[in-house]
Amino acid sequence: MRKASRWLAAASLVGLLASPPAYAQDNASGTVKVETATGEQSVPHAPKTVVAYDLATLDTLDALGIDVAGAPTAPYPEYLSKYSGDDVDKVGSLFEADLEIVAALQPDLVITGGRSSSQTEALSQIAPTIDMSVDQTDFLNSALARARALGVIFDETSEVELRIAKLESSIATLKDRAKNQGKGLIVLTTGNRMSAFGPGSRFGLLHGAFGVEPADNNLDVSNHGEAISFEYIAKNNPDWLFVIDRDAAIGRGAAATMLENELVENTTAWKSGHVVYLDPATWYLSSAGLTALQRNVDQLSTLFAKAE
Repeated sequence: MRKASRWLAAASLVGLLASPPAYAQDNASGTVKVETATGEQSVPHAPKTVVAYDLATLDTLDALGIDVAGAPTAPYPEYLSKYSGDDVDKVGSLFEADLEIVAALQPDLVITGGRSSSQTEALSQIAPTIDMSVDQTDFLNSALARARALGVIFDETSEVELRIAKLESSIATLKDRAKNQGKGLIVLTTGNRMSAFGPGSRFGLLHGAFGVEPADNNLDVSNHGEAISFEYIAKNNPDWLFVIDRDAAIGRGAAATMLENELVENTTAWKSGHVVYLDPATWYLSSAGLTALQRNVDQLSTLFAKAE
């Protein structure tokens, strides 16, 4: 029966894509207005059938106990591994939506963000679709705003506020512990390449929100950071070296061992035992989700507490 209904829905996909979205944006008809990456938008309140492409959104929905009907084929953090199972329909990849499968599910709401944001327009021809990408230049505030919007949509505002209150308390503790820890540098490794990220970048909340003094204030703030060398690390000589291993995050082995280099081994960070391999999944894949944010803060706070 389920397969038959999917086939009928998929068969009408061409017609769906050729006409404007057939849904009302009227608060009197059970919709709510929330702020998205593209501005304020009216969406169904408490939608029943949801497709989510954004891993940070899936992180927050999982924390709130909200089920989804469809999710992308993607590398998932272990705590979100249920989305890779057969209980959730696969609706394409993070970069390319399978529009036929989405249409067959007949969702009440589709959520994109980050890597999947380019699919928003096409998906909006099938069902109400919102882009919940996070503003990288104001990462924490933007992430919390997205979480609050999801709380409004799914009628979970109280739970969202409780989790945000806990997170903000944890961040205050982390910032206090970070005051006397010296300068830090955050590096992304992949293959045989390294990029550094400073204030205002996608991982810049380490400095701006979490209070770690940057080893370099002049790094490129582009999405891919600034390509660096071992000599760069040695020259800046950070007290803490934070490493995000992209290869480990996406299941392609590990690249971080490349840091076992004489230049790096002579830094204060290495000699002090302050080379930290951050959780690659929660920093690289689902970083704006409520669970990922809490885990990232807790990891750093625990490390600094031990170093005091």
